[in-house]
Amino acid sequence: MKKIIMTLLLVLLGAMASYAFLDSYVIDRDKLPADAQQFLKDYFPKARISLIKIDRHLLKKPDYEVRLTNGTTIEFKNSGQWKEVDCKDKAVPDGIVPKRIKQYVTKNYPDVKITKIEKKSGGYEIELGDNIELKFDLLGTFKSVKMDD
Repeated sequence: MKKIIMTLLLVLLGAMASYAFLDSYVIDRDKLPADAQQFLKDYFPKARISLIKIDRHLLKKPDYEVRLTNGTTIEFKNSGQWKEVDCKDKAVPDGIVPKRIKQYVTKNYPDVKITKIEKKSGGYEIELGDNIELKFDLLGTFKSVKMDD
């Protein structure tokens, strides 16, 4: 009985491992959900895509990672809603950043641009050009700051 369970466990682990390698890489925008395509049109209309990685998961629908030729990386949920926008050393487009967060950053860090925004279930994480990380709740209320050395 123990051998059967171990064999089944090994088969299951092997299947999971092989499924993980089924991630695919494309450049075709049409492979993205409609909301993700619209997001790219709205906020990065002139940017060219260098790569779209389709992250396949064993028990849920795939997520998407889009890399633009300018270095920007955007992660989308399977529905096409954005999860993270990382513009490296360039500013995140203003329309992506909630108004209250943009106001807070402009008031408290007037000479620094937002280079990364991540939307999580509990709120937003913002990274500024000078490596300061800010956390906000879902309503845009400031929660904490972390400064990298």
